[in-house]
Amino acid sequence: MGNRDEEYDYLFKVVLIGDSGVGKSNLLSRFTRNEFNLESKSTIGVEFATRSIQVDGKTVKAQIWDTAGQERYRAITSAYYRGAVGALLVYDIAKHLTYENVDRWLRELRDHADSNIVIMLVGNKCDLRHLRAVPTDEAKHFAEQNNLSFIETSALDSTNVETAFHNILTEIYRIVSQRQLREPARG
Repeated sequence: MGNRDEEYDYLFKVVLIGDSGVGKSNLLSRFTRNEFNLESKSTIGVEFATRSIQVDGKTVKAQIWDTAGQERYRAITSAYYRGAVGALLVYDIAKHLTYENVDRWLRELRDHADSNIVIMLVGNKCDLRHLRAVPTDEAKHFAEQNNLSFIETSALDSTNVETAFHNILTEIYRIVSQRQLREPARG
C-alpha cells in the first residue's frame, strides 16, 4: 500500500519512554498499524515504526521509536534520544510506581535529549478505570508544573491514541515551522 519513499514535508523522530509494561509498544502498534496485542512481550533493544499525518496541509512523517523500559538496556540512551524532537513519557494509570518513576525518566530526558524536545505525559491503560491508582488531576498538575502536555490513553480500546500522537506532532510542527519563518533562508 503506497510506496516506501512516500513524499513528506517533515520527518519527526518521537521517542516512547517509561517503565517496562506501561504499554509503549502497544501505543506504537495502535498508532502505526491499528493493532493491539494482549500478549505483548518486553521489547528488546530498540524498534521503530512510521506513520504520516496531515498538519496544516503538510505531510508530517512520524518516526516513532520504542525502547525497552528495563534497566539492562539503559546503555543505549544517548543514541536513542539523538535527533528526537518529541517524547511520549508513558506510565500506567493502574500502577502508581510507574507514575512515581516519571520523575526519573524526565531527568534522563533532560540529561540526554535536545533541550527543546516537546514532551507529553501519557497516562496509559485508562480502560482500567476500576483499578486506577493515579488520579488524573495529580498527573495533570505534575504535567503543568513541568511544562508538559498531558493526556490519558488506552491502546487497548484506542481511546485518545490518535489524539496523543496528533497533538504532539502538531505541537512539534508549529515550533519547527515558526523557527523556519524566523530564520532567513540559507542558500
